[in-house]
Amino acid sequence: MIRLLACGALATVQDRGRLGALRWGVGTAGAMDAPALAAGNLLVGNADEAAGIEVQVLPLEIRFEAAAAFAVTGADCTATLDGVLVLPWTAARARAGATLRLDRPAAFRAWGARSYLCVAGGIDVPMVLGSRATQLRGAIGGLEGRALRAGDALPVGRAAEGPPPGTGLVPPAIALPRAVDGVPALRVLPAAEYDRYTTDSLAAFWGEPWRITPQSDRYGFRLAGPTLVPLRPLELRSHGIVPGVIQVPHGGQPIIQMCDAQPSGGYPKIGTVIEADLWRLAQAPIGSRIRFVETGWDEALAARDALDGWLAAARRDLSCLSPRSAA
Repeated sequence: MIRLLACGALATVQDRGRLGALRWGVGTAGAMDAPALAAGNLLVGNADEAAGIEVQVLPLEIRFEAAAAFAVTGADCTATLDGVLVLPWTAARARAGATLRLDRPAAFRAWGARSYLCVAGGIDVPMVLGSRATQLRGAIGGLEGRALRAGDALPVGRAAEGPPPGTGLVPPAIALPRAVDGVPALRVLPAAEYDRYTTDSLAAFWGEPWRITPQSDRYGFRLAGPTLVPLRPLELRSHGIVPGVIQVPHGGQPIIQMCDAQPSGGYPKIGTVIEADLWRLAQAPIGSRIRFVETGWDEALAARDALDGWLAAARRDLSCLSPRSAA
């Protein structure tokens, strides 16, 4: 068991997500940066479906009630175990009674917006519709369907042996960088209503940076930038949408659907951020800028294969270091 001693806003229990539940009108939820959670689980010997803690606002401070392996991945932060620095993206071990603190990074130009804490055995909250992921709207999953707070005690499942302490991974932000003019670049497939916008609007959509506004959260990222103008007014019936879909409300400022998005909506769709780049978007802080890069179906599949290849290589390398492999 681990106990939260201090907790910023909107820290939640998350796993891979509530896959397959959209047909019931239930959002996917799950980790916004799925590769970071997957890497953390690999570093502590967890199964792919194990749950960890997604941290959006620092600090987070926990006490280990029993000895456990752990790893911190995702956005840059300063992690200390009983005051001693802990390397990011690296397997570590805590004794019973040890205190882990995640705080604001010391670096001036820190990367990322969400950190992940994975503990050997996984956070063992009840399964709801096949997942432990928290969806705050509807109070589904996680710990009582809510954000975590100081004083909470989180049960931990049965741990398997993972890689030895000190084993680390190269983050995908380093292994698979992608930027335009120093701004994170997201590959986008044109969507159903793409051709119903003016030529100038489409040129601005691809050619100008977009700022992530404070009205952004796990449900959707609201952007500020050039006004996107349709050739004529668009009125659509509500229809199915998924994370990554870029909708354009009447004001002409796009909204990108994220993990907790509702499964249907009626705004026109100008594009869709490819699945392989959603983690990049998830790590873009409020107030930062992003760029869109037009891509095609084949390129989107190749990007997915590249990300899967990074995770497969990490799994293969770590398996060679596990105690069982050494035996």
